[in-house]
Amino acid sequence: QVQLVESGGGLVQAGGSLRLSCAASGTTFLIGAMGWYRQAPGKQREVVANISRGGSTNYADSVRDRFTISRDNAKNTVYLQMNRLKPEDTAVYYCNAERRFPPSYEYWGQGTQVTVSS
Repeated sequence: QVQLVESGGGLVQAGGSLRLSCAASGTTFLIGAMGWYRQAPGKQREVVANISRGGSTNYADSVRDRFTISRDNAKNTVYLQMNRLKPEDTAVYYCNAERRFPPSYEYWGQGTQVTVSS
């Protein structure tokens, strides 16, 4: 099993920055790609960014050029650097990890709140 624990959320003014961290523990050799999702009140959960085990990244159009995802495989940790935050970035941010080997499975963290005030 894999456990994911997020940290780094909080309240920030528009234009500010936050850095989220997600530490994985347990059977971490099972982890392949990792990513961040978010869910705002009344909306569906959406992908923010993901990163492969080798470091290839993908971003949602809404955050590209403002957010940067990175990972440290030695520490089993993925990060999300969020710059130039906007009120519409307000959401609960969830860490996600995909299992490398069959059967396919996704692990989720408990979520961390990010609130951007205008």
